[in-house]
Amino acid sequence: MSTLYQNPLVERYASARMSALFSAETRYRTWRKIWIALAEAEHALGLAVTPQQIAALRRAADTLNVDEAERIEREVRHDVMAHVLAFGKLAPEAAGIIHLGATSCDITDNADLIIYRDALRMISDRLVELVRVLARFAKRERARPCLGYTHLQPAQLTTVGKRAALWLQDVLHDAQAVKDVLARLKFRGIRGATGTQASFLDLFHGDERKVAALEQRVARAFGFTECYAVCGQTYPRKVDVEILNVLNGVALSVSKMTNDIRYLQSVGELEEPFGSKQIGSSAMAYKRNPMRSERADSLARLVISLTSSPQMTAATQFLERTLDDSANRRIVLPEAFLATDAIIALAIAVASGLVVYPAVIARRVREALPFMATEAVLMAAAEAGRSRQAVHERIRTHAMAATAAVRAGAPNDLIERLSADEEIGLSRAEIETLMDPRRFTGRAPQQVDEFLKRCVQPFLRRYRPFFPADQSGVKY
Repeated sequence: MSTLYQNPLVERYASARMSALFSAETRYRTWRKIWIALAEAEHALGLAVTPQQIAALRRAADTLNVDEAERIEREVRHDVMAHVLAFGKLAPEAAGIIHLGATSCDITDNADLIIYRDALRMISDRLVELVRVLARFAKRERARPCLGYTHLQPAQLTTVGKRAALWLQDVLHDAQAVKDVLARLKFRGIRGATGTQASFLDLFHGDERKVAALEQRVARAFGFTECYAVCGQTYPRKVDVEILNVLNGVALSVSKMTNDIRYLQSVGELEEPFGSKQIGSSAMAYKRNPMRSERADSLARLVISLTSSPQMTAATQFLERTLDDSANRRIVLPEAFLATDAIIALAIAVASGLVVYPAVIARRVREALPFMATEAVLMAAAEAGRSRQAVHERIRTHAMAATAAVRAGAPNDLIERLSADEEIGLSRAEIETLMDPRRFTGRAPQQVDEFLKRCVQPFLRRYRPFFPADQSGVKY
């Protein structure tokens, strides 16, 4: 137990893999890798950086003397220079060439982009798994009739699978959006203090080709084929906006899905997985609360609220850069990724164990179906020679009376009322033949089949995971 505040995103919600990615250790190790890649490129292009100095940096790279860096930072009040000096103490023969020609953002911004790329890849893999899970559920439940709702009131029937396909379509959109952002993500580049590369042009005595080659070498060392065409001291902060927008999209999709599930669980149609020893309430021992769905929605609210910070940061970066972005980004970007990681893990856990209660669904359909079948009754009576307008009025009158009776606690007797009405002229048996629920689901099953075939299956066939399949510390 710590005596200091611990971030619940790390302690309770996000996976170990995502938490490790945003750790101080990953950040500082990435800084050192960039310093080494920079030194290697400078050596290859003829600057006075020796193989022995590079070897010394490589030997010292894994020894993170963070305590020393923190001690130095208290004196110099600059985190990057503190780590430059701490790294130099471990490799004294190379201390003079660490960070040669660079500005802090040549290191920190590129390191951030490397970390965000890996985080987006983790999110991408997670979303694809959620797509798979929802696709299986939608296919299995493609034809099961259930109440459809508009305005949270019973409307025409749909199917359980069709409703899941709506969730799936949102998640598929998010998965594709994350891939698009990954495809556009670039390296900041090695640009110096205001992005002009003036310091490197000096180092290479005006040789622009070597300056360009230096940047390309460092970018390629980290798997980037492109750098942003122009930048100030930082990479464009609208990149952070774009990243948060796709994470926000994930949060919106999962929130909608889990809110639907929470409602359906409240009326007994569906239920998220519930462990054999799980406790729903400390007071009400019978409770089976939708804890995972509620948690996902709660975390989604956090991600949605974080989206505005990068927008304000991007809007207020005066000229080539102001430092008011730094503290904000250190909190907002990691928290958004950690929360989104947890949200998707929760959604996978819910969707993969979702329990359907067919008897409850069928009972609720039967209770509402007499009202929904009235149009079919109207058409059948008209075909039998009755006046459409006269029958419409009789049906309306009976429907209002049946509704009032139901609200008073009586059973729905609309069928009896309709079949007893001589002006309508249809027997109970004739009316009941019109009330097969499958008559009222339209093309919902076929729409599910077409969606899975045309959109989902091609996406899953094309997708190649970025990381191994294990979920590394998922808490759900």
